[in-house]
Amino acid sequence: MPSAVLLGMITLALAALALAVPLGEGKKTEKPSTDLTIYESLNLDNYDLSLNNYGDIIDLSNYDELYDYGDLAPKIEVGTLAPPAKTPEGMPSTRAVPTATPRKELPMSTTAKPVGPGLLGFITEQGLSTCLVCVCIGTSVYCDDAGLEHIPALPLETMYLYARFNSIGQIRARDFAGLKKLKRIDLTSNYISSVEEGSFRQLTSLQELILPENRLTVLPDLPSSIIRLDARFNRIQSSGLRPEAFRELKKLQFLHLSDNELDYIPAPLPESLRSLHLQNNNIQTMHQDTFCDSQDLTHIRRALEDIRLDGNPINLSLFPSAYFCLPRLPTGRFY
Repeated sequence: MPSAVLLGMITLALAALALAVPLGEGKKTEKPSTDLTIYESLNLDNYDLSLNNYGDIIDLSNYDELYDYGDLAPKIEVGTLAPPAKTPEGMPSTRAVPTATPRKELPMSTTAKPVGPGLLGFITEQGLSTCLVCVCIGTSVYCDDAGLEHIPALPLETMYLYARFNSIGQIRARDFAGLKKLKRIDLTSNYISSVEEGSFRQLTSLQELILPENRLTVLPDLPSSIIRLDARFNRIQSSGLRPEAFRELKKLQFLHLSDNELDYIPAPLPESLRSLHLQNNNIQTMHQDTFCDSQDLTHIRRALEDIRLDGNPINLSLFPSAYFCLPRLPTGRFY
């Protein structure tokens, strides 16, 4: 009997021991042995990755061969519409597919008349929009050194035109037709020899007319709004000036006609004039009423402070009564 009891106790102890041991502990997993000889052959002392040795350490010569993304990029054809949206089979698409609107070709024109709205709605005689031949920025049009032989058709919004260093030989009355906002015209260094009647007079907002280094022999008519006229280095003669050409220009402040062929000072000059440049002409004499009113000794011309007559064959000391109303004497020869 005691032996049976002892046998039962041994059996219970063995069962409890079996429950305490986790499953799988009796199995040992062998770890792969690490071969340290691989690292012993590597020299990592000078492993310093920088932009200078990047190509030596990492070879990217065959990188393109490893990955080819050509098949992944969607093929897009220029000028085609986007593909329609995918919808479940059997159901119609509710997305409207846009239709291409054909471009409206602008007609050719040899005049300055508009053929469409906006800055690009004007065609030059070469068949191109003005703002493709020139540069249009806001209300300014820049046509410098563009090989032009005529004034291009300008947008109606144009306020400032720069067409310097071209081959323009003539100004036509139609060139500026309808440009009521035009304030400045700069045609420096062209070949302009003639200006049609009324080309500038119709521009009621024009303030600055810049025409130096051309071939003018006659001064064109000017609008009453003009403030600055620069026609230096031309061939303008005194016979090319209308009688009393500047009397009605009540806003004129700067009159620069140096390096021409004038024989006398164009008078009368408006009271608004501040600067008169007539140097390097052929002026030989002067009238006592050229600047001042000889009948009114109290008259003082305070605005006109810059008069240049140097480079002319005139002795200014011979006309002392012509300067009594001026705040400063003219620049020139006094002996």
